[in-house]
Amino acid sequence: MSKANLLNRRQVVAALLAGRKDAVAVGGLGASTNDITAAGDHPRNFYLWGGMGGAVMIGLGLALAQPKLPVLVITGDGEMLMGMGSLATVGLQKPGNLSIVVLDNECYGETGGQVSHTAAVADLVGVAKSCGIGDARAMSTMSEVDAFAKAIQDVSAGPRFASVKIDSAGVERVLPTRDGTYIMNRIRGDLGFPPI
Repeated sequence: MSKANLLNRRQVVAALLAGRKDAVAVGGLGASTNDITAAGDHPRNFYLWGGMGGAVMIGLGLALAQPKLPVLVITGDGEMLMGMGSLATVGLQKPGNLSIVVLDNECYGETGGQVSHTAAVADLVGVAKSCGIGDARAMSTMSEVDAFAKAIQDVSAGPRFASVKIDSAGVERVLPTRDGTYIMNRIRGDLGFPPI
């Protein structure tokens, strides 16, 4: 795909969350968490700080614990490469309410922009399919993103996985709170559970 045809990460995330209703959104390390925050802070946003590779597993845990709620994981290619084994567990458990979106700019944005494996040999959609996630696709247009966003609400047809090639343009950081206890207790409270 040519650089001119790459999607804008903030537009993609805003579209995914525009009709979120009661969905829980898990943001991966760094830029994807900033993108979720830029789309609007929400009590059902779960932001990761320093947990590289853990976004999909946290999303899986939430999906299994709350099977009637849509759970959307938005992460980057670097984190997905680090936590690739989590896709096998998702494929085994098959939570119908879990959707995973990888924002793939083909670089490790948090550590200096080094080229990632997805620029050369790693096919994350192929990995997801081989791990048993039948609905695994690459998205390259906003109309595909919009259709995927609507599908997130169907809690019986997942898991679903999508990789979106995005541009690597620098955008202003929009940082959520880094208070892990607050983040955890806020989402627990919104889901009807007491604080810990």
